[in-house]
Amino acid sequence: MEKRMLVPKEIAEATVAAGIGKSKLSILQMSVLSIFAGAFIAFGAQGAIVISQTLASVDAGLAKFAFAATFPIGLMMVVICGAELFTGNNLMTLGVLDGKCSFSCVLKNWITVYLGNFIGSILTVIMIYYSGLMSGPVVEKAIAIATAKMAIPLGSVIIRGILCNIIVVLAVWMATGAKDVISKLFACWFPVMLFVLSGYEHSIANMYFIPMAKFLGADISWSQMWLNNIIPATIGNLIGGALIVPLFYYLAYLRPIRAAAPVPSSALQPKTPVKNI
Repeated sequence: MEKRMLVPKEIAEATVAAGIGKSKLSILQMSVLSIFAGAFIAFGAQGAIVISQTLASVDAGLAKFAFAATFPIGLMMVVICGAELFTGNNLMTLGVLDGKCSFSCVLKNWITVYLGNFIGSILTVIMIYYSGLMSGPVVEKAIAIATAKMAIPLGSVIIRGILCNIIVVLAVWMATGAKDVISKLFACWFPVMLFVLSGYEHSIANMYFIPMAKFLGADISWSQMWLNNIIPATIGNLIGGALIVPLFYYLAYLRPIRAAAPVPSSALQPKTPVKNI
């Protein structure tokens, strides 16, 4: 019977290999693919705004679920179509812990991808804003989302960012373990739906939600946007996705394998020749 998924140890190995591949991308490749990823997340965010715009008047829980159920299409497109998303790439530290990838290569990827994600998000904001599609309840919903995000205390944003990216990288982890498209889609949908429904903070998604509200007239400055939400959300995302999950899975799966690996026979040979007596 054909094996339909990888076991966790195999996912860990595949994640390290994927991280090595990402670290070897050229700056041009990283830039193009990260701009796409920013746009993909923005598409999911915009769809979530539209589907939930008036449902709150019917039922608040239903509105939140509709919003959460639509948003994951962004990560689905990142995984299936191929793109570079900062929050997902936080898993690259697993390769650093395993000694297969240098932190400088990972940092280069993160910086390039983060900037590219922002560019993709802003370009999508501009196109949708000037498309004429933002009017009536959609505008009210978009501004309400951003206003609520800007009102979250700093410490809470960081904690919500941690919780968010624990779930996001686990979605990527699950998708890595899946071997067919449908399984990968479900692996993305359930965890991302969960983090949105729970109210956690995703730095790249907020690069769309908050600038869109600003374009629509919300009283939010660029400095407030970054200092009050996006930067602390990014810090939380890094803690959850680049530290907690990779460290735990390294200790659980990769470290025992490396510790149990046989010592090469060459390492047992004396480093200097032994003289005959």
